[in-house]
Amino acid sequence: MRRIAALAGAVFSASVLASPLAQAADYPTRPITLVHGFAAGGTADVISRLVAQPLSEILKQPVIVEQRPGAGGNNASRSVANAAPDGYTIGLPTGGHAVSAGLYKNLPFHPVDSFEMISTVVYYAFAVAVKPDFPANDMKGLLAYAKANPGKLDYGSAGIGSTHHLTGELLGSVAGIQWNHVPYRGEAAAFTGLLSGDLPIIIATTVTVQPQLTAGKLKALAVSSPTRFRGMPNVPTVAESALPGFDVRTWAGLFAPKGTPKEIIAQLNSAVQQALARPEVKSKIEEIVGGDVQGSTPEAMRTMVASEAARWTDVIKKANIPQQE
Repeated sequence: MRRIAALAGAVFSASVLASPLAQAADYPTRPITLVHGFAAGGTADVISRLVAQPLSEILKQPVIVEQRPGAGGNNASRSVANAAPDGYTIGLPTGGHAVSAGLYKNLPFHPVDSFEMISTVVYYAFAVAVKPDFPANDMKGLLAYAKANPGKLDYGSAGIGSTHHLTGELLGSVAGIQWNHVPYRGEAAAFTGLLSGDLPIIIATTVTVQPQLTAGKLKALAVSSPTRFRGMPNVPTVAESALPGFDVRTWAGLFAPKGTPKEIIAQLNSAVQQALARPEVKSKIEEIVGGDVQGSTPEAMRTMVASEAARWTDVIKKANIPQQE
């Protein structure tokens, strides 16, 4: 009987120690992996590393950045969704994560329900830019030109289903214009098309448009955010210049697998807020992406991602964009 009691006590103790609450109380006790879905050296990779360093110091455990590129970030999201919900695997989704809800036929995860959101990190906008000799000098002029020439105007983006592309589709729908999307393999290729004269308009991130604008190689007509981009203070927003209320920004944030204990999510959220409050971290991220660092509660991020997924799914359907496998 004593042996049975001792064995039962040992099993009970082991189960308590292995419970989520016990894990949360001791968390973290080993390195954390931060996964993103894009190539080394890209925006997501840079943001991940800028966040990982202060998180390592705050949590007192290494935060190791791991790239899992492919499928527009979905490879990384899938790996996070399938990871153990113990706080030792987290991910950095970007704006395309919400787009995937409507863009893919057989998505192996749900963009919202398969994850525990931790916090947003940064928001950044797009700019509508044109060749220097384009006949319009502002957004109103562009829309008037497009309406006078329905179906004859092309705009380029970083690719089919990119947030750049969908921003153009939403802009066309709200403004009531008909223009044609020309997909490129990334922003760099789209810029080459514009600067070579093959393309009259591009929609690209503000931070990539800024140096070309400064060099006089293009005209920036408007930015998609509700406030002007500090790097191009003379370029108005779409909302103030042509379409009141227009607000499109992409973003980056952090999430964990569904079922990660709330106590661990709260600890990670607190660490993220502390990291983003560091002036050197905030300024560097904003410099890299040309955006605004903005942390959030897990609940606020969940609401934002759900809202973005619904918006882009609607845009994809209305624009008849074919779903991808």
